[in-house]
Amino acid sequence: MGKPFQFCPMCAAPMLEKRFGVDTHPREVCSVCGYVHYVNPLPVVGTVPIWGDKVLLCRRAIEPRKGYWTLPAGFMETNETLREGAARETREESGAHIEVKDLLTLIDVPGASPSQVHFYYIAQLLDLDWQPGPETLEQRLFSEEEIDWDEISFTTVKTTLQHYFADRRAGRFLLHSYSLS
Repeated sequence: MGKPFQFCPMCAAPMLEKRFGVDTHPREVCSVCGYVHYVNPLPVVGTVPIWGDKVLLCRRAIEPRKGYWTLPAGFMETNETLREGAARETREESGAHIEVKDLLTLIDVPGASPSQVHFYYIAQLLDLDWQPGPETLEQRLFSEEEIDWDEISFTTVKTTLQHYFADRRAGRFLLHSYSLS
């Protein structure tokens, strides 16, 4: 990833690349006011909304992977918890009313630009009164057998769904944590 700032967002002076003491990463630092710009992974939060033996998937209306099926998810906002972000993203993308349950997957995605950490919760759909949001072309409930796995948008979505269905067959849900490197 290239240099995010050429000029300081605080005072507009030029930014320099600098290493501090024992810090292992070079940082962008303002040449005048000393502001340090840290580039950290972004949290992505979402849910696996369930109704009986089916999950709610949304067909993406936006890039990347427009037209592919996904779980409702997106970037976490400031001043919200992981659960609150997952519920908000589900409402924004699907209009679904849910109860957020347990965390199912925690997936490091260091190769994304910027790097990300994905958190997917199991969520119980409370009713079937939902309408797709502007980022969703259509949505519907799928059983495991009905999913066209080649039409799933992202590896993190595919593996989260695979973990969900395997855990459901096993009769217990575990937290699955791993890295896509």
